[in-house]
Amino acid sequence: MTIGILQRRTIEAEFAKAILYEFGAEIGEQRARGILSRAVVKLAKQAAEKFAAEADPQKSPIENFAAIQHHWTKDDALAIEVLEKTDTTFDFNVTRCRYAETYRAMGIGHLSAVLSCNRDGAFCEGFHKDLKLTRTQTIAGGAPFCDFRYRLEPPAVSEASAAPAR
Repeated sequence: MTIGILQRRTIEAEFAKAILYEFGAEIGEQRARGILSRAVVKLAKQAAEKFAAEADPQKSPIENFAAIQHHWTKDDALAIEVLEKTDTTFDFNVTRCRYAETYRAMGIGHLSAVLSCNRDGAFCEGFHKDLKLTRTQTIAGGAPFCDFRYRLEPPAVSEASAAPAR
């Protein structure tokens, strides 16, 4: 039986909390938090690459991305309200976040952004190069909901390829 991501994050947070406080005492809390944040981002990209490798090549990146969301909502970890889903957009609001609730209950609510929220943009980068996230607020940051707006952006055209042929 595979544990859900909420349970995994809870276990990781207990460990990260202990490590962060120990490193913080040695090198300063801000520097230790920065190191932890970079490590979490790298882990998110690696996880995304694994999911992307298993994606259905017949489906759009947005379809594949939406199809894996159940991993994050397992065990009622997130309550989401889907606003729009097309081949190029996936917009939803998170109206309840048990990840943030769990971190608060552990006394580390101030680390929610480091331990969870900053994973989301990094996950996009690892999942598909053209998948972008815009989010202006989070429950962990005190907002009533998190606004996730995913876009599949066309690849950037380089100046060399945009120049007219001569």
